[in-house]
Amino acid sequence: MITLTWVYILAGGAFGAFALVNLADKSNPRRFGNAAFWGLMAASMWAGDWLGNFGNGLLVLALVAIAGFGVLGKANSDEIPEPIKQERASHYGNGLFAVALIIPATALAGTLLFKEFPAVFDVKQVTLISLALGVLLALGVGFAWLRAAPSLPLAQGRRLMDSVGWAAILPQMLASLGAVFALAGVGDVVGGVVQLAIPDGSLLGAVIAFGLGMALFTMIMGNAFAAFPVMIAAIGMPLLIKQYNGDPAIVCAIGMLAGFCGTLMTPMAANFNLVPAALLELKDENAVVKAQVATALPLLAVNIALIYFLAFR
Repeated sequence: MITLTWVYILAGGAFGAFALVNLADKSNPRRFGNAAFWGLMAASMWAGDWLGNFGNGLLVLALVAIAGFGVLGKANSDEIPEPIKQERASHYGNGLFAVALIIPATALAGTLLFKEFPAVFDVKQVTLISLALGVLLALGVGFAWLRAAPSLPLAQGRRLMDSVGWAAILPQMLASLGAVFALAGVGDVVGGVVQLAIPDGSLLGAVIAFGLGMALFTMIMGNAFAAFPVMIAAIGMPLLIKQYNGDPAIVCAIGMLAGFCGTLMTPMAANFNLVPAALLELKDENAVVKAQVATALPLLAVNIALIYFLAFR
């Protein structure tokens, strides 16, 4: 059976390859830091279950130390000259996007179809399994069509990950922090403080507090999935659902959308906001965030209104 373990093995292989390519790149004075960082990521993928909670905790601290001491850096050895980029773009045209679109298309198809084959696929993880299969399929199509050198995906993948650096794993770190907050009872503490500020019997006040809280906690933690357990424990469950009999599906679904509005307004959501700025080599690393604020604020107001008018009919 194909399970999530195979996805971890695949991801670990990619991180391990990035570590080895970095280690062999003598042109990068920070190659040892890069190799250690991606090597530890590979170890977490391959041996996370065996390491246990304490071992994984030490591994995370090591990753933080490597990033915090500033020993990560990218090399320019794999940079493709601009004339060659322009020539290839002109030759292949927009068809290049078809290779990238194979990944989401496979993920969607696999999510819908693989559940019908429980003997072959772990039905609880079909989306991630499909995503990994999509990457392999796109890689195969790219090789067949573009006739690239076998080392090119590793070299360019390494260059991309080194450009992004520690920000590439920030979403996973922050999502883990959300789970820690939930287990530590942060939601109950936040709920006690927020409820003091909400007028007694004010449904509108509770809805606004929930929507704003989802956005603000997402901005702090960089991930709406990390903010959700805190805010649902603080306001969503005790007030909106239990006290005011709100529809749980509507409260939770639109509450997540309110959190996503916070995602648009924070650099902590590195994969959405910092990574594109790095890939596009923008002078202002917060340019993406600044461009999205004008959309995020009215959208947040709309989501709060939707919760108020739809969840309590």
